Amino acid sequence: MIQRRFAFASAGLVAGAVVLAVAVWPGGGGGGAPAASPSRSKAAVSPTPSPTKPTKSYPLSEAPATIPAVREHSAARGPGWKPRDGGRVVVGDEDLADEGKLLAGELKLKYAGDADPRKGDVELALTEDDSEERDESYSLSVKAQRVKITAPEEAGVFYGTRTLKQEVRGDRTAPEGVVRDEPAKPQRGFMIDIARKHFDAEWIEDRIRELGDLKYNQLGLHFSDDQAFRIESDSHPEIVSRDHLTKAQVRRILKLAASRHITVVPEIDSPGHLGTVIAAHPSLQLRDTRGVAARGAVDISKPLAAEIVDDLLEEYADLFPGRYWHLGADEYQALTVSDPEASYPQLASAAREKYGPDARVEDLATGWLNDRAETMRPYERGLRAWNDGFFSGGVEKADDDIDVAYWTGKEIGAREPVEYLKEGRKVINYNDEYLYYVLGQPNAFRYPTGQRIYEQWTPLVIRGTKPVDARYDDQILGGSFAVWCDLANSQTQAQVAQGIRMPLRATVQKLWDAREPGLSWEAFVKLADQVG
Repeated sequence: MIQRRFAFASAGLVAGAVVLAVAVWPGGGGGGAPAASPSRSKAAVSPTPSPTKPTKSYPLSEAPATIPAVREHSAARGPGWKPRDGGRVVVGDEDLADEGKLLAGELKLKYAGDADPRKGDVELALTEDDSEERDESYSLSVKAQRVKITAPEEAGVFYGTRTLKQEVRGDRTAPEGVVRDEPAKPQRGFMIDIARKHFDAEWIEDRIRELGDLKYNQLGLHFSDDQAFRIESDSHPEIVSRDHLTKAQVRRILKLAASRHITVVPEIDSPGHLGTVIAAHPSLQLRDTRGVAARGAVDISKPLAAEIVDDLLEEYADLFPGRYWHLGADEYQALTVSDPEASYPQLASAAREKYGPDARVEDLATGWLNDRAETMRPYERGLRAWNDGFFSGGVEKADDDIDVAYWTGKEIGAREPVEYLKEGRKVINYNDEYLYYVLGQPNAFRYPTGQRIYEQWTPLVIRGTKPVDARYDDQILGGSFAVWCDLANSQTQAQVAQGIRMPLRATVQKLWDAREPGLSWEAFVKLADQVG
């Protein structure tokens, strides 16, 4: 029997009626039948039956209550499972040792390595998988007071342990039966702007633990901007801000993220948002015909600008080993004026020289994006850039393998999401209408509420509040909730953590399961308090 995944009840099982088998004792006292006559022969006396043990019957189990909710649960009858003294975590593959030790510590069980599983244990195992695709699915079985979590990949096993951890939180019981679960979207992200506001390493590590328990698999770090550059640099130490993360701290963050199967996605935004580079190299500042500086923008007609950015890309590609890289490309100020060619003739001249007589400043900016992508290709990263860094109608086109990080339709020249999708591009949803938490709420931004995300947003809602056609669903790789620190002192680190708590939970629920939530918002909040 497949239970509706969002049945909201305590995951603890309610015991059924206790059935007592009453034994009739011949010759017993206490008002029973008279005692047998002493003269009666032994052969005539019936043997005394053994008393039957009391038995329990159990109702069919309810689907576990977790965030995100599991996709499928096959109900069964039984007592379920909860961690008890003497319980162990055992693994069927040494590659699962990290997941096993983590779960054992969290549930206060003993880690027993590859020992044979027994009653009370949790067993973790990998299954055979011939697919070339990364598979985050898993199965979690509760039977005979044992738990078995299996998956084709280590990530799936980890997600199964997160489900179990939530199931038994607060002395609850993991329900009998089998969970079969997998995410709707392969990319489930949280991005934090650590450039405009310095977040200490411990705060970031706390978010990684939170993200891991919620089955997120990406953490974006926007660490360079006009206000600051926040990670130690060997190639260009002159651009690094006083408050920054050391590489040792970054490696510690990366190690923790890897243990939670979270990929860290770095972003060095260019050719705009390079104020710290310009501060150290003022000759690179973009200026118009009147000599007026364009804030944060480097002059991309100057080779030195590309050299410095490529130095940084190559340096941090060695530091960050993850599968993805964000190239930025948004809000280049040369393209926000009415006539870029007239205002910035040096850019117009460079565009024509490189791409032919019909080329414009947009083509030079597109060429910059493609050149930075080329710098990163030897590192075999999945590349993405902000949607307003892609232009239409020019002679130079953004490379096909650069995915669109779609954040807004408010920028000058911004195109509808469907235009990118019709081109066959893949999109990551950063919709600023729902998923942008902008400190201080400037420019008409409002802090997003978990309720609004939970009740209104889906990955198909890429721009504004209107979804794109469902036929494009496979091209939407997932989404990312984002914290931007435009007015950095508006909130403390603790306030940010509290403010994003329910939006993070609502976002991952919609990325994990495409179906309409079965819980009311009020019930979802209550569940969040129960499962952590």
